[in-house]
Amino acid sequence: MTTIVPSGRASTVRGERQLYSDESGLTKQIESTNAVDVEELNVRPVLSVVEDILRLAKPSTFDITTHQDLPQPRLRPRLRDSEILAYHINRIYSEIISKCTGGGESHAVTMDLLRALSHYAWDAKVVISLAAFSIIYGEFWLVEQLHTKNPLARNIAALKDLPGISAHPEKLRKKIEGVLELLTVVLKVTRCIVEFKELPSHYISRQSPEIMVATAHIPTGVYWVMRSLLACASTILNLMGTGYEHISSTAESWEILNLAHKLSVILEHLQSQLKICKDLIEKKKMQDKYNDIVGLMEIIHIDNIPVLRALIPSKENLKPLYDGTKQTHESLEVLRLKYVLILITDLDVPIEEINVLHMIYSQTANRHEYEVLWLPIADPKTPMTQFQESTFITLRNSMPWYSVDHPSLVDPVAIRYIKEHWKFVHMPILVILNPQGKPSNLDALPMMWIWGSSGFDFTRHREIALWQGSVWNMELLADNTDPRIPHWMRQERVICLYGGEDIEWIRRFTRLAKSVSEALRVPLEMLYVGKRNPKEKVRRCHEVIQRENLSHVFPIQVYSDYVWYFWVRLWSMWSSKKQIGMSIESDPIMQQIMDLLTFDSSEQGWAVFSRGNYEITKGNGEKVIQVLENNAQWAAKVEDPNRFVEVLDEELRGVHPEHHCHRLILPGHAWGIPEKVSCSECGKLMDRFVMYRCCDE
Repeated sequence: MTTIVPSGRASTVRGERQLYSDESGLTKQIESTNAVDVEELNVRPVLSVVEDILRLAKPSTFDITTHQDLPQPRLRPRLRDSEILAYHINRIYSEIISKCTGGGESHAVTMDLLRALSHYAWDAKVVISLAAFSIIYGEFWLVEQLHTKNPLARNIAALKDLPGISAHPEKLRKKIEGVLELLTVVLKVTRCIVEFKELPSHYISRQSPEIMVATAHIPTGVYWVMRSLLACASTILNLMGTGYEHISSTAESWEILNLAHKLSVILEHLQSQLKICKDLIEKKKMQDKYNDIVGLMEIIHIDNIPVLRALIPSKENLKPLYDGTKQTHESLEVLRLKYVLILITDLDVPIEEINVLHMIYSQTANRHEYEVLWLPIADPKTPMTQFQESTFITLRNSMPWYSVDHPSLVDPVAIRYIKEHWKFVHMPILVILNPQGKPSNLDALPMMWIWGSSGFDFTRHREIALWQGSVWNMELLADNTDPRIPHWMRQERVICLYGGEDIEWIRRFTRLAKSVSEALRVPLEMLYVGKRNPKEKVRRCHEVIQRENLSHVFPIQVYSDYVWYFWVRLWSMWSSKKQIGMSIESDPIMQQIMDLLTFDSSEQGWAVFSRGNYEITKGNGEKVIQVLENNAQWAAKVEDPNRFVEVLDEELRGVHPEHHCHRLILPGHAWGIPEKVSCSECGKLMDRFVMYRCCDE
């Protein structure tokens, strides 16, 4: 057993070979010292003072690198509770000096100290003991630091034989470094114990399994901290009066190393349990915050600022928004009482989508009524890479509307809400927030693609009203796709939109269509719209069509934007119709959309013909070629060029191939995929399959 016995001019604490073998018995002894009614105190201010003492108390003769693990300077707290604890701190201070100088067995001494503090909680016991030791430790180093320049300190140092110690700095370094390493672990264990006490009880009960597992080890941790403080105090006190003789002793060094190891094991367990408790508390806090956001979204506010602050928390003097037009930072106030179109994407947003939305945003109609806000969603648990940072900055700077200045400003709880309630996964959505902060449409992108700013205020009622005034014609199909189309419609020219990626079919079709139109004096304008998800083949088709002057094409430099826009509008019509409850069986426009999507899903080409914004017809590549090649059989019916599309429609409807194989490919992320789809050719139900595709051109 460790005993405190006289040793020369002073007493010494000698380490036992086995610190304690019966842990269960020791724990019972320790817990028996605790009174039934204990006094709860706020020990954090006292601990802060102790941390400063340990940081400031160091030798003037050499540097100790271990001090980097001790706390850094902080503002001095108000020490109201320290006045209450002062008596017990000084009492334990006297007890430590008395026991270290008067002899005794260290376990018994530690138990005596625990009994002296029986009416205090475990966190107070350990902080009081550490504070008492810090007085001994601080006094020692204060004299050591000042003895070369202060006469009073010099005289005290002479009586304590400090000059003799300072004459052997290297020997002293080894001794003190061992003490400092043990004190570092002591301080970490103490902090853990105090942090357990400070855990908010309204988030985690003191009877919860997580707390119970941890607190079962806290009494033992307090015991070994106090035992370690006795060993450190013995080492410091024995340096006074024993000088170089004691510096050379290795007995205490062995015990200090063993105590450091013992406390390190306890520390690891406490830190592990503390993390579990903090994670549980954080999870409950996040759930409370999530519930607050859910409630916030369900009520009407005076304005939209409370909802915007829930999505982008910021202090009133901060400016979390970036104005892409002015290239300035703005506060959330610029969006007050406006319709806010929240564009939600991840950082992998298609550039075509941004370019087309930019084009629509530039339209002046109703623009003063709303603002667009880009809300980029990134994983809050994973730091952004340099590439992601660069991608974000490039995207943000290319947008003319408002953006969050950085993805990290979007509240993690808001991200959860956006994913769970607004159903954001990967594909961009456009959530409409009205001036009172109420979400009025959880995905207005289909409306934006179809009608642009004319869709304002982007509510479901507005969507239904727009569809009620719509019919299947060229204006609905492609009005905003290319500025030439409205011009051709006003002139009542025959407009032909065609697609596919078989360049030989394209050559054959365009030449045949031109030949027939010229023979019948039909003013024909042809425009190639490519294929959904355009890849290298579509780009090459554009180049060939332009080079050989086969028809009109979109501007070659930005062809992908226009092709993407045409097809996303078509798909948006499908999604919009599904969202308002329409079906293929009951809605003729949906049937027309499905036919075009079916054409595009095949390997063939296809074509749509329309006289201005009036008669319209369509057919797949095989049908169209067959009818045009047989034009001699029906040309006489076209006594007026204005009847061309009408007659062509009759002929296309009359063609029924003996065999056909039609397919409709819908994207896996599509909203409202129908359970049943009828074939546009024969009317039979189509078989349903799951397809995985990788097309590397």
